[in-house]
Amino acid sequence: MIITIDGPAAAGKGTISSALSQKYKLAYFDTGMVYRAVGLQMVLDGKDIKNEEQATEIAEKLTFPQMISLSKHPDFRSGIGSNAASVVSAHPKVRAALLNMQKDFANKPIFADGTPAAGVVYDGRDTGTVICPQADLKLFITASTEVRAKRRYDEYIAKGMDASYENVLQDMIARDERDSNRSTAPLKPADDAVIIDTTDLSIPQVLEKVVALVEKIC
Repeated sequence: MIITIDGPAAAGKGTISSALSQKYKLAYFDTGMVYRAVGLQMVLDGKDIKNEEQATEIAEKLTFPQMISLSKHPDFRSGIGSNAASVVSAHPKVRAALLNMQKDFANKPIFADGTPAAGVVYDGRDTGTVICPQADLKLFITASTEVRAKRRYDEYIAKGMDASYENVLQDMIARDERDSNRSTAPLKPADDAVIIDTTDLSIPQVLEKVVALVEKIC
């Protein structure tokens, strides 16, 4: 079984994807990690994240062990990492360099320990439209910009990070603009995706809706 979950930042994709992968014993692939890894590596190397050629060079050499190592860096999930990921993911050459790594996972999904899995839950921006258009179920999880910004702000504060709601909101607006208007694989629902707005829903309520959809295809 292959499930794709796309949508903007802080809409709840990660939480839903993780819960589904655990419930149905499926592998979980957060495709945003590959772009965060490339973006953060550029930041750590002192490179300009807007430089497509330099970003592509890093993307072409990216390995899973390197990605896992970078994911442990404190800025991997910070505003710095999020912004860098959004910028480098807009580079067509970077997306092309990372495309096969993401698509191939559906053919041979594995768990973090390397054991085979019966399927995968993809979490990203274009998994239902580009990475895995043959998915059994495609979801597009969204929420209002203000609510998503508040969620991300609360995450930062809970982690003890210095953050301003207004700055988080402006960063999110800019990121949505980049993700939705990039020339390659813009953020949008697949034609056959089920759209769920989580603005006024709790995680249990969203999960109830999603599980009902999954049960129909099991």
